[in-house]
Amino acid sequence: MSMDAKAARTGRPIYAAMGVLALFIVFAGFFRTFYLKGWFAQEPLSVLVWAHGLVMSSWFSLFFIQTWLVASHRVDVHRKLGMAGAGVAALVLLIGFPTAVIATRLGHVPPGAPPIPFLTIPLFELLVFATLIGLGLALRRRPDTHRRLMLMGTLGVLPAALFRVPLGFIQRGGVPVVFGITDAILLVCLLYDTIRHRRLHPAMGWSFLFVAATHPFRLWLSGTEAWHRFATWLIS
Repeated sequence: MSMDAKAARTGRPIYAAMGVLALFIVFAGFFRTFYLKGWFAQEPLSVLVWAHGLVMSSWFSLFFIQTWLVASHRVDVHRKLGMAGAGVAALVLLIGFPTAVIATRLGHVPPGAPPIPFLTIPLFELLVFATLIGLGLALRRRPDTHRRLMLMGTLGVLPAALFRVPLGFIQRGGVPVVFGITDAILLVCLLYDTIRHRRLHPAMGWSFLFVAATHPFRLWLSGTEAWHRFATWLIS
């Protein structure tokens, strides 16, 4: 077995581990408003919000299953589930956009977050998801590139869940802290992958730069008059 092949095989558990971490963050962020909603006194959820929650849960669950299948050398099953994954990814975009717009219109955002500026988070997450996951699916015949794009594209959309995790330092720090945590998770993946394979893979490097660059851009854009005019028109 070559050095690269051995590194690729032993490096696969990081994908499953990040799949577990993503599931944990999503549950921690939405357990009060979605997963364990019956235990908390809140207004009923709309059909659209239920659909959005189910679709996003399906995506993160499927991502973990896919990483586990590859780590277990069940690539044949992984490839068969790939078509289902493409369908779920399409639903993430189709349902995610109207959910974000309507939630902003109704003021359904995390406590203390101004709706119009906060809208940059879900909309740019959809952009990150569409770009990286779309490229990952298109390059599925290049496994080394495919798996890295799918990993970074999935982890890159964690801010919405992180923002709702009931931890004091997150609630006090707000968006900058959430973006910082997201970047730290992505950086851990990049460093692990680079050290394990003794080189920086282009897909890992460019995807990290892409996601990280959207964070300060979103912070700047959310405070501009142009964004406020656009977002106000969008939700009207």
